[in-house]
Amino acid sequence: MSADTSTDTAVDAAQLEPRLAEHRGQLTGYCYRMLGSAFDAEDAVQETMLRAWKGLDGFEQRSALRSWLFRIATNVCLTMIESRSRRARPMDLSATAWEPVEASLGARRPEDTWLEPMVDSRVLPSAGDPAEVAVARESVRLAFVAALQHLPPRQRAVLLLRDVLRWKADEVAALLESTTASVNSALQRARATLADLPGTGSGAELSAADKQLLERYVAAFEAYDMAALATLLADDVTQNMPPFEMWLEGADDLRTWMLGPGHGCRGSRLVPVGVNGQPGFAHYRPSGPGGAHEPFALVVLEVRDGAVQAITSFLDTRLFALFGIPATPQA
Repeated sequence: MSADTSTDTAVDAAQLEPRLAEHRGQLTGYCYRMLGSAFDAEDAVQETMLRAWKGLDGFEQRSALRSWLFRIATNVCLTMIESRSRRARPMDLSATAWEPVEASLGARRPEDTWLEPMVDSRVLPSAGDPAEVAVARESVRLAFVAALQHLPPRQRAVLLLRDVLRWKADEVAALLESTTASVNSALQRARATLADLPGTGSGAELSAADKQLLERYVAAFEAYDMAALATLLADDVTQNMPPFEMWLEGADDLRTWMLGPGHGCRGSRLVPVGVNGQPGFAHYRPSGPGGAHEPFALVVLEVRDGAVQAITSFLDTRLFALFGIPATPQA
């Protein structure tokens, strides 16, 4: 959708709040892709809205409200990126997988080291042009968001505005106070960088067989039948669990881990949640008083070629409250 499709006229304070709300989802998705963090994205959108309110008197009414908001959001994100390190995944920090032993849990890093997940309901349209919905879904996949963090910030903004939000080159140039030639050049460099990074290809839509695979995965995990679970995993499946640096590779090592250091997950519940345009689950462990289930992780799966290719368990339980996920699994 082009930036100039909105035909905003005079906007006063009474009109602004509902108009801002209309753009919150797209702004959240944009800031999340820019920053790689759900918490930072929420902060960036809040700051954008605050600046919009404060700057209402100076709003150029001939401009589209959407363009004005994205200009503010871009500046907020670029400033935030200046003071933050690149968000990463455990696989970005070590070239080889770790041993499936408890000692591997000894290395961990602060939460602000890691790429964070985002629930679909915050950033993906519930309806609309199927092609645009597909692009939006692809552009929040974990692998793609991780790859975006390798781009210089302005290249990141250009690629998102041009390839995801479908702005015209001259509109992006105006937003960034640059030239069309500079924007086109930045876009070419960004695309070339992403093409050289692994895992940034398109993820296929889940088939009926894939959905059955996920049902079997949940059944096997909740029964803690690791033999059955292993049959659903690719031979080179990976698993990672931020904030721990370790990551595992191979169905045998994952089974060893789950029956060893990970045995505390026995008796868990998995509740489906759409995360990053991929299958996801709210993972509850029976760790509370009397074996009550408590939030443990937000899990994202990558399914490809009839098998689970990757499992990411985000152990930051603050995500449950941020996304409004219940603190206990619903019956």
